[in-house]
Amino acid sequence: MKWTVRILQGLLGVGFLLFGFMKLSGDPAQVEAFNNIYGYGTGFMYVVGGVEVLSAAGLILGYWWHKIVPVVSGVLIIVMAGAVFTHLQAGQGFGVAMMPLVLLLLSLIVLLGQRKIMKAKA
Repeated sequence: MKWTVRILQGLLGVGFLLFGFMKLSGDPAQVEAFNNIYGYGTGFMYVVGGVEVLSAAGLILGYWWHKIVPVVSGVLIIVMAGAVFTHLQAGQGFGVAMMPLVLLLLSLIVLLGQRKIMKAKA
């Protein structure tokens, strides 16, 4: 269980680092999606990107500071729940919302797994 959580934690950390930098760099596809498809402003895109990058950094730093992992994975669960809602609200269907839903579930596994690991150590 411990190694499964650690591997997922690392993969999510790298993935959200890349997703966040795409938003923070002002990628034209991201700007187009946030402004025209989802109806959000560019400022909100930068906020989401910043939250993703900070959470990814927290997941990576969580290898040394274990207590931060449940917090940042919880934040990512909230962000991904918002992403699922946004895709469905925009009428893109469940197929497009599947990726954020999978990331939400993986973040939930990391959250619950890390809590279990921390309880076992106590």
